[in-house]
Amino acid sequence: MQKREILSEVDRELLKALLSPDGRSSSVLLSRKLGIPKTTIQRRRKRLEKEFLQFSYSLDLEKFGWRRVDLLIATRYGKTSSVAKQLLSYEEVTYVGKSIGEHTIDLRAEIIIKDNSQLLDVLEKVKAMDGVQDTVWSEIVEVVGRKRSIPSKIIDQL
Repeated sequence: MQKREILSEVDRELLKALLSPDGRSSSVLLSRKLGIPKTTIQRRRKRLEKEFLQFSYSLDLEKFGWRRVDLLIATRYGKTSSVAKQLLSYEEVTYVGKSIGEHTIDLRAEIIIKDNSQLLDVLEKVKAMDGVQDTVWSEIVEVVGRKRSIPSKIIDQL
């Protein structure tokens, strides 16, 4: 018995278009670009959006004078999960994830701040938490460029 293909070639081409940095194209434009009937684009797009794609809006915080900063946190005494839960209680924190790779970084937390004074306050609160060994921060100051969120070669293998 042959395994049924989850994504067709049309689906993969549509995903490449939708996942490009300018992927919010209309079905008419996608139809022209891919040479596929608009009704096919609409039907396939609806299925892909329902089953495989995740949507999220992102506010351009810089336009309002706010900043997005990552905290890289080393924990100790097996308290990574409790530190993560406590971080999520802070108003400034929008995301917390456990990480692997760098042996001293156990958590990555994204925070939204207005200025360096607020950053310092948050850093001091985090460093004082039970189970936190150290905290460093990182901030994107310039986006050099954007590419498709998933490389074409990977989409071709789906």
